Amino acid sequence: MRLLRVALALGVIAAAVVLAVTGRWPWRRLDEAPPIIVTTAWQNFSDTLHSGQTLSDIFDRHGLASLDLVAMFQRTGLDPRRLHAGLVVEFRRRVGDSLPSGISMRTTPDERLSARRVGEAWTAERKLVSWTNEVVRVEGPIDNSLYEALDGRIADTVLDPGNRVRLAWDLSDIYAWSIDFNRDIQPGDSFRVVLQREVSEEGELRLGGVLAASLLVSGKHQTAFRFTHEDGLVRFYDAKGNSLRRAFLRAPVEFRRVSSSFSRSRFHPVLGIWRRHAGTDYAAGSGTPVLAAGDGTVRTAGWSGGYGNLVELRHINGITTRYGHLRSFARGIRVGTRVGQGDVIGYVGSTGLSTAPHLHYEFRVNGAPRDARRVDLGSGKPLEKSLLPLFERELLRFEQMLSASGSPQLPPI
Repeated sequence: MRLLRVALALGVIAAAVVLAVTGRWPWRRLDEAPPIIVTTAWQNFSDTLHSGQTLSDIFDRHGLASLDLVAMFQRTGLDPRRLHAGLVVEFRRRVGDSLPSGISMRTTPDERLSARRVGEAWTAERKLVSWTNEVVRVEGPIDNSLYEALDGRIADTVLDPGNRVRLAWDLSDIYAWSIDFNRDIQPGDSFRVVLQREVSEEGELRLGGVLAASLLVSGKHQTAFRFTHEDGLVRFYDAKGNSLRRAFLRAPVEFRRVSSSFSRSRFHPVLGIWRRHAGTDYAAGSGTPVLAAGDGTVRTAGWSGGYGNLVELRHINGITTRYGHLRSFARGIRVGTRVGQGDVIGYVGSTGLSTAPHLHYEFRVNGAPRDARRVDLGSGKPLEKSLLPLFERELLRFEQMLSASGSPQLPPI
């Protein structure tokens, strides 16, 4: 028996040797991949447009001074005057060549210009960068500030830091008439927002806009739903169809803190005496834009003693607003000029009786000062009855998105 097993083993080995020599196998051999032959190697590198430089300066640095590439790109639609410092120009060059063979630059978020060399000839083209819309939901607690909550709870894969800042500003604008984010935030507050996000074919992300939001602030739920009118005007409404927009902004400047409140008796930091403070002081960086709190007409625009540079606006129903200590006035602001709510009328400064940059803001009714932070801003204008059926359909869809759970990405709208 043992001799039989040895003989069988020797037979198998002998057969394998014969098949190996002849190249014939009783089983299928794995296909061998053809060798990869590199015929041309490329190098990719980039250069950045700095302040005071032109596009020609970049091309000159890479040996392309003899070619009028700027004129070639202009024929594709490039306006060199609109280029800003920080523009990245990408080059591609064959290993061994002294000059680039390809150029590419992202001139705007929506277009890329490129050029390539074939032989001695250059050709350029303009390519539109496509963006697709996605709907996502973000949510979380608000422990300290709205921005910190959004920045800490939204991942980079959903929105990058720059777009998280933009989202914070957008929500501040939407709720500008109803929430003071510097004063009203309390422990236990939270946010839930449905937004539109745009994704480019190159993988970039950007905020498209807020569609709906539900904020719990100071124990009160406040909702906002986007509605686009037939003329393209976009407004936000509560669940009953009342506009969140009021006749006056709660605060006419993006401020760091309230440095001095409305008071019947306050120690003046410059005069060193106790006297009435008829307005609210908003501490803000010098040059911060100051906005018109409501629609109105410029009544005063100039120097006014302790106010320094002052703008006073006249509104309906005997209401006037004052904006003091301005560094300068916005272009076109003069007596008699009509302004709309949110228009820039000046810039934060420290003129007049002031110790640091801030806006002194007064709200007066028939000449009598009122506390602007406590005055009743009125109710929002309701939607027209003819638009309510359409709004209610939008409302139902947005409410379902806000209440959804699980993945932050939602079906497209």
